[in-house]
Amino acid sequence: ITHFILFCLPECTADHVQQQPGSVIATEGVLVTLSCQYNTTAYNIEYLYWYKQEANDFPKHMLSLYSIGSGDNAAGFKERFNASLNAKTQSVPLAIQRLQLSDSALYYCALEPKVTGNLPTLFKNGSLFKRRS
Repeated sequence: ITHFILFCLPECTADHVQQQPGSVIATEGVLVTLSCQYNTTAYNIEYLYWYKQEANDFPKHMLSLYSIGSGDNAAGFKERFNASLNAKTQSVPLAIQRLQLSDSALYYCALEPKVTGNLPTLFKNGSLFKRRS
C-alpha cells in the first residue's frame, strides 16, 4: 500500500491553491490522480507547478503548466507523471500512472500568477505593492 500526503501551500490574499483530500492511500500499479484547485482574481495568466518532496529531502520540481502555451516535465518525471491545466474550472490535477512504492511523498501544487496589462495591484516576492493612482 502506498500512502500519499498532500500539502496545501499558504494562501496569499485571494489567490490560493487547495488540495483535497489531505492524503491518498492506493496500491502499486494503479493510476492515482491528485487534485489541485486554484483561485486567482487579479491576473489573467497562470503558471502552475507540481513538486514532490520525499522524506528528509527538499521539494523537487516535477512539472510546469501555463494557462497560455504549454508546460514541461522535469527530468525524471516525464514517463508516468502527467498534468493538465483547465483554466475554466481552475484545476490542475496530477496523474501518476503505474504507481510505485517510490512515489510515496508529499506533493505540492503551487500557483504563480503573472501580471499582464494595467492592473492596480502587483505581487512581488510575496510582498503586496499598491500602485498609486
